[in-house]
Amino acid sequence: MAKKTETETIEKTESFNAPQFFQETKEELGKVVWPSRQQLISESIAVILMVILSATTISLVDNLFNWIAGKIF
Repeated sequence: MAKKTETETIEKTESFNAPQFFQETKEELGKVVWPSRQQLISESIAVILMVILSATTISLVDNLFNWIAGKIF
């Protein structure tokens, strides 16, 4: 695959074709494998739980360091 020169990139950018862009976008979205409702719910719950776990861990470590700093200083 040949590399595009800077002028070729600029020329392509200047000749933006909105209908073609939206047609290609629609085609690409048609290739997407969308998750099922059950998969979406279960993965969303997993993400929320991991965020809560991470936030709790960071908070506990922060409180520990604050307690240690209070004892030292």
